[in-house]
Amino acid sequence: MIRIHIRRRVSEDKQQALMALINQMRSSIVGSPGYVSGETLKRVDQPGEILVISKWQSHYYWSQWHASKERTALQAEIDELLGEQTNYEIYEYE
Repeated sequence: MIRIHIRRRVSEDKQQALMALINQMRSSIVGSPGYVSGETLKRVDQPGEILVISKWQSHYYWSQWHASKERTALQAEIDELLGEQTNYEIYEYE
């Protein structure tokens, strides 16, 4: 089992557009092989920072989703909106 942490910084004027894209991505991911769950958190002490946590059965399934055309198209929209590439932190359960 792995968890992917996806941190993004967004200005207040772009936050609504970002959340719409994140929700669209989440809708497209449900039912994907190996997908377990996901959540989106807004950081309290750092306005504009959003953390998405995505849980997968294995790194293999995450890699399949990460390489998919559907995800890369949505991700390109997110990166264009934010003006920077998204960083991923991959954690494995002990």
